[in-house]
Amino acid sequence: MSLPAELEQLAAPALLEWALGRYGNRFAISTSFQNEGMVMVDMAARINNQVRVFTIDTGRLPEETYALIDEVRARYGIAVEIVFPDHGEVERMTSRHGVNLFYQEVAFRKLCCHVRKVRPLERKLEGMDAWAVGLRREQSPERAQVKKVEELDGRVKLSPLADWTRQQVEEHLLRYQVPRHALEAKGYPSIGCAPCTRAVQPGESERAGRWWWEQDGSKECGLHITPTGEMRRQLDVLVEEILIDH
Repeated sequence: MSLPAELEQLAAPALLEWALGRYGNRFAISTSFQNEGMVMVDMAARINNQVRVFTIDTGRLPEETYALIDEVRARYGIAVEIVFPDHGEVERMTSRHGVNLFYQEVAFRKLCCHVRKVRPLERKLEGMDAWAVGLRREQSPERAQVKKVEELDGRVKLSPLADWTRQQVEEHLLRYQVPRHALEAKGYPSIGCAPCTRAVQPGESERAGRWWWEQDGSKECGLHITPTGEMRRQLDVLVEEILIDH
């Protein structure tokens, strides 16, 4: 697959317009309805109100996320596509390791994220040529080198807001009165599953509230930054146990 090099220089609206024009119904926005995702939904809906939007319902989301999904449906007329993890995989994982296995050690937390997020995303993407996510380079050291456009396994992954600052996100939200996640006003700049997210304290990074009990390691679930080394090997073993244990 050959993509024009100039795509990396396009502003966010132009990049979304390019994707909608080139891929049509084979393109979608993937979001958990945090500020960046809401900016993309608002931006894309202004270009084409038939844009596809999907979210992964891990089964552990806060109620405020569901409320915002309903608000998006009402505001933009978008039929948000809900993606669920495989119930058999979740059942086997929780039966073997417990419902709250993520508190035990990092490998189990990565396993939970893999079963509830990564594998559902992989299945959803089978029917797509391209998707967009709300990553920004200044969110964390792990995301500092994120490209606006990259080819992964034969599909195109877009991060239209990669070069945006938090202030730019805020300005768009205010200018267009974009719906916002209710937890943001309570000190949650980054929002994931309910038991794995807390409000951040003054001076902490945006993602400090994610898996806050972990003192070391990447604050990533595996959707965007793939584990490597020993963690990758541990995760592979744990996932294989879940897949064959039935």
